[in-house]
Amino acid sequence: MSIVADISTDTQKYFKSRKAAVCNHPSIFTDIFEDDTNITIWQRNLSADVENCVEEFLESHSNYHSSLIVKPDTVFKKLIETESELVNRQALCEDIAELVGMFCLLFDLEQAGLRLTVLDHAMCPRFHVDRVPCRLICTYHDTSTEWLPHHLVDRSKLGTGNKGLADEESGLFQSSKDINQLKVGDVAILKGELWEGNAGAGLVHRSPQVPIGDKRLLLTLDFVSQ
Repeated sequence: MSIVADISTDTQKYFKSRKAAVCNHPSIFTDIFEDDTNITIWQRNLSADVENCVEEFLESHSNYHSSLIVKPDTVFKKLIETESELVNRQALCEDIAELVGMFCLLFDLEQAGLRLTVLDHAMCPRFHVDRVPCRLICTYHDTSTEWLPHHLVDRSKLGTGNKGLADEESGLFQSSKDINQLKVGDVAILKGELWEGNAGAGLVHRSPQVPIGDKRLLLTLDFVSQ
């Protein structure tokens, strides 16, 4: 059963209502096509095989970044055969391939842009919106993406509107309690500014701070030109 956070337009400066759709089944992804939804979240726990695979991978690869154009029917083979660091990481590659298949099927894409990155710092530490139609994100290890409900954001404080102040001081949001955070294993689709009809309502989010000595493993999937 999905959990939907309703948002009243009475409190929304830009007269656009947006909500989050959350469920423990990937069928929730189809809610991204609803005009008033700007994030869908499949809440899940990683299997023990994937967790063990990720732990072993991070022990030997503290600095890793891969950016690939992949297709659903060949992504697993491509990861195993062309990414030497992923050889013998079958459980992780199978999970990534499954997500690529879901993403491409959902949006009727022949291919997707895949990035898999090990991070020891916040890649995008300030709250921001993405100038993309939609982006899939999944954190396989450590802390995960933080995001703000649309109706709790003063979007005039994004970018230069913060006047050099930290997010917590600029007035972008009123309380740290406003910040939501994905969990490890969760798969989220974030609607961006370039989705038709969504200008001014792209999901506001940021990368989390990574504790000293820890490593974050992040997967993102994006639209690419056919």
